[in-house]
Amino acid sequence: MARSHWLVKSEPNTYGWAQLVAEKRTLWTGVRNFTARNHLAAMKPGDLVLFYHTGEGKQVVGVATVTAEAQPDPTAKAGEGWVAPQLAPLKPLAAPVTLAAIKAEASLREIPLVKLSRLSAMPLSKAAFDRILALGKTRLS
Repeated sequence: MARSHWLVKSEPNTYGWAQLVAEKRTLWTGVRNFTARNHLAAMKPGDLVLFYHTGEGKQVVGVATVTAEAQPDPTAKAGEGWVAPQLAPLKPLAAPVTLAAIKAEASLREIPLVKLSRLSAMPLSKAAFDRILALGKTRLS
């Protein structure tokens, strides 16, 4: 089965890449958007996830992997249907990729990060994922 590629967003002062690295894994909790929830629910172990700092940074800073499928989000009220997959850090980007750099790249102008900028969890094509890694001077193998 082919792995899927995703991007998740977080304010670095709320939950940043450094915190994920320090904790070694986390449940991706607190998402309260139905479209983003559906994306979180679709994540499977082994999928690759770009970690994007919103707010001040506005840049992709690392690659995580999904280590467990979504479970009920423990930060939500019972029965609300919000979910949280488990993520673990895989590798920091050698060079963070800014939103400006992504917008300047013709092949990335249609990705959800650009078109649906408020969405906090989104799918990416393998080609878009690989292009962002290349812009970040990062190889996974």
